[in-house]
Amino acid sequence: MKIVIKNKSELPIYEQIEQQITAQILDGTVKEDEQLPSIRQLARDLKISVITTTRVYNDLAEQGFIISVAGRGYFVAPRHNELLHERLLYEMEDGLEKAVRFGRDANLSDEEIIAALRKFLEG
Repeated sequence: MKIVIKNKSELPIYEQIEQQITAQILDGTVKEDEQLPSIRQLARDLKISVITTTRVYNDLAEQGFIISVAGRGYFVAPRHNELLHERLLYEMEDGLEKAVRFGRDANLSDEEIIAALRKFLEG
């Protein structure tokens, strides 16, 4: 798992970390059931506070991306997890909304936008 913190970013450090872990889970870089670094190890690796990494893991657990297993650590949640399913659905809808907006900005008809979507579904 690769995480890069940008000190000049407008986003707080915990949000940068959450976004990067979330993206890696969604794109499959970090696999289902894969164990994540411990809170202390992640804090050491990133040279940040344990409080920050605790917040990241708690937020990701609340969102359904990771689960805590007592005595073992944190793991990527199974894909059939309802919270993760809802998040993936949201991400898909957000992407489709952007695609439609770009298509309309390019003066494409609804039929042309749908045809472009069909190409992705078939490919």
